[in-house]
Amino acid sequence: MKLAGTVLLLIFLLSCEKSATNGMAKTDTPIPANPADQLSYLALGDSYTIGEAVVLNQCFPYQLAEMLGNQGVKVAEPKIIAKTGWTTGELKQGIQAQALAVKYNIVTLLIGVNNQYRGDSIDTYRVEFKELLQTAISFADGNKTHVFVISIPDWGATPFGKQSGRGTQTIATQIDAFNAVNNEETLKAGISYTDITPGSRNAATDISLVASDGLHPSAMMYREWTLQLLPALLKVYK
Repeated sequence: MKLAGTVLLLIFLLSCEKSATNGMAKTDTPIPANPADQLSYLALGDSYTIGEAVVLNQCFPYQLAEMLGNQGVKVAEPKIIAKTGWTTGELKQGIQAQALAVKYNIVTLLIGVNNQYRGDSIDTYRVEFKELLQTAISFADGNKTHVFVISIPDWGATPFGKQSGRGTQTIATQIDAFNAVNNEETLKAGISYTDITPGSRNAATDISLVASDGLHPSAMMYREWTLQLLPALLKVYK
């Protein structure tokens, strides 16, 4: 989210992009490179995908790879295309800049919170989200069962959200509207959808679910998201 003011810039507009290729200094237990017996994994999104304010191996893509491994499904180190502050349009540009030619066994997509924060058109979000769904399917080599969409969490439940002046109920209503769009388009496309939004609202009463910046999820919340997402993947890969 791009916000006005020094504090807001520190939280939302960190220019450093964590990725699976540059984040090894931030993780204590890196997942090995992708040998033939491991599934490849591409994670597309924004700060919620790179795990802003937590170390790399605590973000949900790394926790998901670890949990799948614990279930006997070996997954290589995730490839992450995500950056703090990205909207759907900026994610599209980021993907194009990567110019990836490879296909992946697993593709996750979580995007839209910055569209909501900036007050972007929900109609534009729908168009761009649908395009990103098709991009995700393409990265999965046309296999829709290998694509997994995660809903937008409610940042208004965090300490930062409560102090933002936006109104927690207003934020929640807008988040729900954007999620209604991504849910509809995901299910229409025949793709798996995991709704983590209700659980994200537990941050209103449980500060352990919030990272030290008062805004982004903690490792504990990312773990809860991963536990919700895990069954959908095990249906396909176990």
